[in-house]
Amino acid sequence: MGWRFSAAMKSALFPLFLAVAAFAAEAPRPNVVFLLVDDLGRADCGFMGGKDIQTPHIDKLAKAGAVLDQFYVQPVCSPTRAALMTGRYPMRHGLQVGVVRPHAQYGLPLEERTLPQALKESGYETAIVGKWHLGTFQPGYLPLQRGFDHQYGHYNGAIDYFTHIRDGGFDWHRDDKENRDEGYSTHLVAKECVRLIRERDKAKPLFLYVPFNGVHSPWQVPDEYLKPYGHLQGNRQKYAGMLAAVDEAVGQIAGAIDEAGLRKNTLFIFSSDNGGPSPGQITDNGPLRAGKGTLYEGGTRVAAFATWDGVIKSGTTVNAALHMVDWYPTLLKLTGAPAEQKLPLDGRDAWPAITQGAASPNDFILYNTTPNNGAIRVGDWKLVVGGNVADSEDGGSASPKKKGKGKKKKADSGPAVELFNLAADPNEKTNLAAAQPQKVAELRARLDELAAQAVPPKSAPPAPGFKAPRVWGQKD
Repeated sequence: MGWRFSAAMKSALFPLFLAVAAFAAEAPRPNVVFLLVDDLGRADCGFMGGKDIQTPHIDKLAKAGAVLDQFYVQPVCSPTRAALMTGRYPMRHGLQVGVVRPHAQYGLPLEERTLPQALKESGYETAIVGKWHLGTFQPGYLPLQRGFDHQYGHYNGAIDYFTHIRDGGFDWHRDDKENRDEGYSTHLVAKECVRLIRERDKAKPLFLYVPFNGVHSPWQVPDEYLKPYGHLQGNRQKYAGMLAAVDEAVGQIAGAIDEAGLRKNTLFIFSSDNGGPSPGQITDNGPLRAGKGTLYEGGTRVAAFATWDGVIKSGTTVNAALHMVDWYPTLLKLTGAPAEQKLPLDGRDAWPAITQGAASPNDFILYNTTPNNGAIRVGDWKLVVGGNVADSEDGGSASPKKKGKGKKKKADSGPAVELFNLAADPNEKTNLAAAQPQKVAELRARLDELAAQAVPPKSAPPAPGFKAPRVWGQKD
């Protein structure tokens, strides 16, 4: 039997309805702390089964939330950052073929609306602490012009962790101006994050984006971090110490959130920007095939989690296929930021999948499309065309066992076209292309459709006579 209310009852209840609506409208929006680790092996943290390296702070944070077990990013650094900042695949920006190098006369196009710009429209205080890697050649491409209220860290990849120099130019900045703070960069990043949390504008929610340069090469760490890892050799030992330093930093950031009384209203997001380089030698991607710079799962399916006390159920695993582009619309919705914009999104709202166990919001996952290669996932099926190595700063990609995958082959011949069923074969051991020609044709049509929408890739060698400036991002 349905409820019926008299006019008098409706009149009496109406103020209550208004009060409930007002409470919902005024419900506090979450602070967002986005932790992006550079070149992290998928299986190197304890929460992903790692045994070699101790990551207690990261593991504790992961256990308090949901592990995103099928979370995808781009094969290398800058494209993943572009995907997060815009909710659009990097082939829309011309950033699909590799990283934005220090000499590059381009960056993330200025017509792109960025995530911090959108959150500022919603009243957020926005900060980036760590690596930008999306262009420095003109002032308009620097972080403070792309929506951040605060900036601290470096613009380029592969800086020296102690001197903060890249290719002869100094690369450490505060609010887009030269900064001479001394110390190991991971330590400086942690210290600045803690400061920002303590000194934040308490009238506004906070978006804190922390793209660590750890654990990217060069393999450098203070000696005290090496001592627990004497059982490891060479760069693997240094990498372990570097990850331990990042873990320590994550603990300090989470501790500052707790100290400020913000834990109940803070969403932590954690991810690597691509798969680990040199898997089996320096990083560990588990049983997944290959690593950084490739379109295989080891290059694109990474360690990730989302934690929000009381909102995301702790100790859970999300098996829906999600991509970095999905965080943009998801965060806009959670923060109440305006969704209307000029350029259409590729990302989809992932919140029902993360909090309610809903299916993936994506009809497909585009790993990438370039003039030489591409890969797409539709349901459990994945097509790889020309699975060659992308441009990366350290050359790290597939393990030695996979040599030869970077050779260019005609896209229509032999093993250059590969089809996998990821439900049955997540490690991509069995190529089903010959046995499933109709499925190949179906996925190839989807991939070709997306490839036709791509803008030409931006990539160029240094201009003749190019010389690094004294300070990157500044005119000498």
